Amino acid sequence: FFSTYAYIEARNKSALISIGSDCWFNNGLTIVAEHKSITIGNRVLIGTNVEIFDSDFHGKLVMERNKSQYEWARDVIIGDDVFIGSGARILKGAKIGSGAIIGAGSVITGNIPPNVIAAGNPAVVIKRIGI
Repeated sequence: FFSTYAYIEARNKSALISIGSDCWFNNGLTIVAEHKSITIGNRVLIGTNVEIFDSDFHGKLVMERNKSQYEWARDVIIGDDVFIGSGARILKGAKIGSGAIIGAGSVITGNIPPNVIAAGNPAVVIKRIGI
């Protein structure tokens, strides 16, 4: 950590956060696994104020807004050698392939292939990059 803080929490017994070796996390990182798992590979670089969540933390229906259920959460997988730009949000069910670059401020909601640059809200592949 370069300075200030990071918040990393596995909220329930079923929740798991796994961080590979040689990773660098910058200021203001938040990682919360509420029910499932968040896996971060090796040599991952993460910019400032990035958020990674395995859950929405509540239901969508009015009567479910104070509930969070295991079935609603999804695993998050970040491959090796990924670079995540500042202010990105990695949401439940996201899978980022090894070697990918995620643009600053992007929102990742699905699958990002390996060795691409992806950006936007929701993020889309902008171009393929060499290894």
